[in-house]
Amino acid sequence: MLTDVDHIQLADRPLIVCDVDDVVLQFATPFEAFLQTRGHRLLPRSFKLTGNIVNGADESVLEAPVVKALIHDFFDEQERWQTPFADAVDSLHALGRTADLVFLTAMPPQHAEVRRRLLDQLTLSYPMIATEEAKGPMVAALHDRRPLPVAFVDDMVHNLHSVGDHVPDCLLVYLPPAHEIFRFAPDPHETVRKAEDWPRASALIQAHFHR
Repeated sequence: MLTDVDHIQLADRPLIVCDVDDVVLQFATPFEAFLQTRGHRLLPRSFKLTGNIVNGADESVLEAPVVKALIHDFFDEQERWQTPFADAVDSLHALGRTADLVFLTAMPPQHAEVRRRLLDQLTLSYPMIATEEAKGPMVAALHDRRPLPVAFVDDMVHNLHSVGDHVPDCLLVYLPPAHEIFRFAPDPHETVRKAEDWPRASALIQAHFHR
């Protein structure tokens, strides 16, 4: 139910599709703290987790299966670790008064129920899809070529480009967190608008909807 578009019912309003990790909820910073409780460290040397997580004792690099297991463990415990960014909740509430809002969170579907519960606890009870599929086709299926404005917010450039390829009229908002690892993130296409925080992202979205 939480892994596809079939349960989403949109009104006759503009649409905002929004990522969750490191856009609404902090991920990189609390994940770094979580790793320390497991005796590991994150050493940002490139824009990825695998290869940059090391054993705190001897700094040996953790292999991909171990990193994957740690991410699963973190998502199991996300309610203990993840909190919203400043202005995220208020900004989303304000946007949700005049637009439909759907969370499109890139995570293993087995963690969807915990993510749903956490968002509800934060009064962010907007529809949610948890998937590891490409986001472009998902947003295209949601929007379904409606003659209404659509915006997409994410912290991953490849997701923004994917949506841009499949929904050409979509406003693409790049909202990366202030974490060291994002220094290594690729630059987005010129069609992508970058926002430094939620007030700026909200202003970009409102301007797009009212142009």
